[in-house]
Amino acid sequence: MQPNDALSAPLRFGSGQAVRRLEDQALLSGTGRYTDDVQPAGLTHLIFVRSPYPHARIVSVDLSSAREMPGVVGIFSGADLVEAGVKPMPGTAGFKRPDGGPGVSPPRRALAHERVRFVGEPVVAVVAETIEQARNAAEAVFVDYEELPMVVDLVAAAAAGAPQILDEAPRNIAAEARHGSAEATTTAFSKAKHVVALDIVNQRVVALTIEPRAVLADIEEGTGRLSIRMSTQMPSGVRGSVCDAIGLAKEQVRVVVGDVGGGFGMKTGAYPEDIAVAYCTHVLQRPVKWVADRSEEFLSSAHGRDVASHAELALDADGRILALRIHSLANVGAYATGTGVAIQLLIGPWVQTSVYDISTVDFHFQAVLTNSAPTGAYRGAGRPEAIFLMERLMDEAARQTGIDRIELRRRNFIRPAQMPYTNPMKQVYDTGQFEKVMDQGLALADWRGFDARAAQSKAEGKLRGLGIATFLEWTGGNVFEERVTVAVKPDGFIEVFSAVNAMGQGIATSLAQLAVDVFDVPIEKVRVILGDTDRGNGFGSAGSRSLFTGGSAVSVGAERTVDHARQLAAKEFEAAAEDVHYAEGSFTVAGTDLKLGLFELAGKQPEGQIFVDSTSSVSGPTWPNGCHVCEVEIDAPTGEVTVVAYSSVNDVGRVVNPMIVRGQLDGGAVQGIGQALYECVVYDGETGQPVTGSLMDYAVPRADVSGVMFRTEMDESTPCKNNPLGVKGVGELGTIGATPAVVNAVADAFARAGRAAQAPKLQMPLSSARVWQALQA
Repeated sequence: MQPNDALSAPLRFGSGQAVRRLEDQALLSGTGRYTDDVQPAGLTHLIFVRSPYPHARIVSVDLSSAREMPGVVGIFSGADLVEAGVKPMPGTAGFKRPDGGPGVSPPRRALAHERVRFVGEPVVAVVAETIEQARNAAEAVFVDYEELPMVVDLVAAAAAGAPQILDEAPRNIAAEARHGSAEATTTAFSKAKHVVALDIVNQRVVALTIEPRAVLADIEEGTGRLSIRMSTQMPSGVRGSVCDAIGLAKEQVRVVVGDVGGGFGMKTGAYPEDIAVAYCTHVLQRPVKWVADRSEEFLSSAHGRDVASHAELALDADGRILALRIHSLANVGAYATGTGVAIQLLIGPWVQTSVYDISTVDFHFQAVLTNSAPTGAYRGAGRPEAIFLMERLMDEAARQTGIDRIELRRRNFIRPAQMPYTNPMKQVYDTGQFEKVMDQGLALADWRGFDARAAQSKAEGKLRGLGIATFLEWTGGNVFEERVTVAVKPDGFIEVFSAVNAMGQGIATSLAQLAVDVFDVPIEKVRVILGDTDRGNGFGSAGSRSLFTGGSAVSVGAERTVDHARQLAAKEFEAAAEDVHYAEGSFTVAGTDLKLGLFELAGKQPEGQIFVDSTSSVSGPTWPNGCHVCEVEIDAPTGEVTVVAYSSVNDVGRVVNPMIVRGQLDGGAVQGIGQALYECVVYDGETGQPVTGSLMDYAVPRADVSGVMFRTEMDESTPCKNNPLGVKGVGELGTIGATPAVVNAVADAFARAGRAAQAPKLQMPLSSARVWQALQA
């Protein structure tokens, strides 16, 4: 770089710049370090024996033959863990059942005890010297089951007379929540000129990560502590769960996270398998590793969505919304986890009214137990379900009232003058210019030019549809405090530790850029360290909180470090601190030629470094929003739907790295397209067996879908007021906007083809068979 280069290194690599991800070099060169890459001496391998039945009593478990198999070092049943005092995992809390009692769930254990409740539930853990030996021994385990009545269908499970998963949950309702006023909503509906009603299913999907779940537990040499290396988004949370279950103090357990090949919410919190691996290592005092195969992930990782809703919208003669009424059944699977219940009964409802000025609501949400894998967080976690309902209602209301769908949205948007705005769920939006974002989205998509494109598609024998979604989402996990440590080293590096976690989203690069903003040094001088409970603990990465909470904490921590270093420099200069200035990694004194480098200053300290431990908070969640526009073509003879154009304008506040943000938005949109068109977990209603147990049976977006030309823009004109950076969460926004935009486009194609009556009946996934059948109707 030339001395007179106008773009200095810090400027080129600070926030606002499309810095290439620092994480990628190691990953592309094959030097990344995933859990399965670590091979300690004396490593053993664990294989789970899983339930082949959706619901059964465990009559007996015979481990005698398996124990005699070559290489076996330990075998454990659920009864063994109960006898050892291993506690069940916590269930739902804070919610009520219909009778007013507390929410309930069957006790979920690391290994099933007395009863299994879904196909794939772990029953026995087999540990052997090699994977092959563990698999062979697992085949020799004999479990005698007594089959029990089962139910996997959501609606059937909530019906009178359905098989009971838990006696304390009549009609299998584990918990429910009511929001708003039923009386006021009924009154508003009685005055409505138009009432629009839809029955909508958000189908069950899997969170398909490139790297499956993986856990390696070991005994730390010298300390005897339990050390767990794993693929997770929340190392601190896993440590807490393991300690609670096994009965260890937190100081006795360390959780370390290396590279993570995707999380999407599925790797938040602990699983039964994590606790089982930790227990085996604790007892055997040997390293134990378990890496899920793809079939295990389909069977036992947390699934997403699975909600059936009846939604009604009341409007006056001018199309202004008077009230919204929703009753939803949410399938939480065989165990009602706190996360699975909260997502559907609380978090989704927080954004249900979205960007629209709706004051009167009646929400009734029920969490239903079934003999299927538990559901939990998956990209968007409740917000995609809620926004899908709202945007489907808006488009159907436009068709039924005859009001243009863009005009209908304009009439109901919350206005900037209403900010801060409190929605019916008592959630406060700090900022938002929703009409402005929509106008930009329409221009980017060339909304007015659609008719010409539709005519061209018609000439080619295809139906073309245009879909839109205007929406917002909540981010943050409602955990607003974060701790970072900053260490300035004399060897010329700045180490920044944060408890937020990398999972492929590029957060380390963004955090480094924020440190560059403050320290004014080249980015290669910044080392971001994540994923180690010995270095620090925090909530982790979920709910799109990593940047606005973790990034804000890094920025504040860096500023505190510079301020502390300024005080140290002042002592070296024997000058007043207010006369000491910092720039480009050096301190100077006003009016003199005195100069001292930051790293040189660190070397002068008794500790050999400048170290600052900083904890800071943001003041609330962020409310990113967007306008997503999708165009589809339908091949009528086959029913095949193709996404031919996708445009979006996204208000994500200040953008730290536009390349990473675009990647998050487009990647999220592809996942939303996957749910809209392809993905669906299917259980056989007669046997309770998963039908979609592998990628041979479960369809996901392919490269040709991902190759759609995405036109993606960010609007930075409305920074968030709840954090010092002005940023808003972005990781889930694309997924939330894509499903309604795609399905609304297909419904629009139906309406334009004279089949408007079929539009409200469309259900995801819009497979070729479903679309073809709807066209024939």
